[in-house]
Amino acid sequence: MKFTETGIVGAYVIDPVRFHYDRGFFAEAWNDEEARQLGLTTRVEQCNLSFNPLKGTLRGMHYQRAPHEEAKLVRCTAGAVFDVLVDLRADSPTFKRWFGTELTAENRQMLYVPEGCAHGYLTLAVDSEVFYQISAKYAPSFAGGVRWNDPAFGIVWPAPALHLHPRDRDYPDFTG
Repeated sequence: MKFTETGIVGAYVIDPVRFHYDRGFFAEAWNDEEARQLGLTTRVEQCNLSFNPLKGTLRGMHYQRAPHEEAKLVRCTAGAVFDVLVDLRADSPTFKRWFGTELTAENRQMLYVPEGCAHGYLTLAVDSEVFYQISAKYAPSFAGGVRWNDPAFGIVWPAPALHLHPRDRDYPDFTG
């Protein structure tokens, strides 16, 4: 596996290293030891699957508050998404900065989102599916979010957000 720093403290794009042969390829998709050496959370308590039939669907920007913060390992298993994280850790040198990358079924890249960061994505293709491995079980009373187009972050999305849940659309301006 190849871990590439994103410019956000503790966040990485992960590329499986492929070993090609006549039947296709083999790649290691996760290695706890390598991740621990980088200081990443390796515990998985929940896995989620999100299917989005429409291009332009925006989900996010979601996070969980203490003591239920969650790290996520995100992969697009069908279609394509623009996957984004925002650093909400007030003590972080990258506080309020964002990072986005295109995850596709073809590139097989993954995004590691550390605890204390909001996460969301925009579908770039019809029938896009996202698989998440999450370090903490969902705790509804600790769920939070920031608006996808909040000027405090200045996220540059590559396409219009056409389909949003009202909750995601109506989060108040960030004041942290």
